[in-house]
Amino acid sequence: MGSIEAVLDLDKMRAEIAVLEDQAAAPSLWDDPEAAQKITSKLSHLQAELRKTEALRSRIDDVEVLFELAESEDDADARGEAESELASVKKALDEMEVRTLLSGEYDERQALVNIRAEAGGVDAADFAEQLQRMYVRWAERHNYPTEVYETSYAEEAGIKSTTFVVKAPYAYGTLSVEQGTHRLVRISPFDNQGRRQTSFAGVEVLPVVESSDHVEIDETELRVDVYRASGPGGQGVNTTDSAVRITHIPTGIVVSCQNERSQIQNKASAMNVLQAKLLERRRQEEQAKMDALKGDGGNSWGNQMRSYVLHPYQMVKDLRTEFEVGNPQGVLDGEIDGFLEAGIRWRKQQER
Repeated sequence: MGSIEAVLDLDKMRAEIAVLEDQAAAPSLWDDPEAAQKITSKLSHLQAELRKTEALRSRIDDVEVLFELAESEDDADARGEAESELASVKKALDEMEVRTLLSGEYDERQALVNIRAEAGGVDAADFAEQLQRMYVRWAERHNYPTEVYETSYAEEAGIKSTTFVVKAPYAYGTLSVEQGTHRLVRISPFDNQGRRQTSFAGVEVLPVVESSDHVEIDETELRVDVYRASGPGGQGVNTTDSAVRITHIPTGIVVSCQNERSQIQNKASAMNVLQAKLLERRRQEEQAKMDALKGDGGNSWGNQMRSYVLHPYQMVKDLRTEFEVGNPQGVLDGEIDGFLEAGIRWRKQQER
């Protein structure tokens, strides 16, 4: 526990909380709603993390007392209670240790998640929608707000692609291990002969761009198209040409946003996504140069990274970490913390 507390630097955390509390108390806080949201979100996150760390320290001290009492009274029930609490404390320590492994340049950022259907036709589109629901349900379990920027619906079922943001500190560092190709094996509900189908969906995770990132975009290198939003959207959204698609001509990157009624708001959101993609492209180019210097082939650990098997047996398995569970429905309902923790630990090992 001492090493975890040292890495988290509780004194520094308390000082940062004090600064954020002063900022949050300022009368002019909500003059800039976006900045206010960042301040209050970070303050809430740090306060919760400090409380959790202090509570865990207290539980560790209490466990020692429980064992001492059980031994002094030779009480089997008390010993069993102490062992149960010890197991629970160890689990909590493991979870907290994972947080200390998030030390990358952008790890503390919010996460921009893009999911796209790949090979597998309508099953792949349905799978992409299931993955979107999985991540949104995971965020809900942790009380992290999400905002969908754009969803392109498939004709028969599911989605072609979607882009959404998870608005929580360290969301990028946590979810970045999800990047790669996800594979689903099941009896297709769309096949009238009831045959087994394998389908694929790709997940891309980017750090949300901040003002300090200096991603220069030349407006003359952009093509901006406006169009009418498609798919479920409620009244108003589908009746005006408010959706925006931006093409960055030099790289061929295309982004779009249709969640707002205002064309101006959609363009601003689409520009944020484009900046995030260009920032990630720059990061990858820099990483490729480093890999070349190290003699590393630059092999990505992304690609196919997890299998969800619903037939002929039930299992979800991470192909990098070997972590697996036998409850696919629970995973698709957002129970992915075990995979995230295993992925973060695995990534840290690869960096050594």
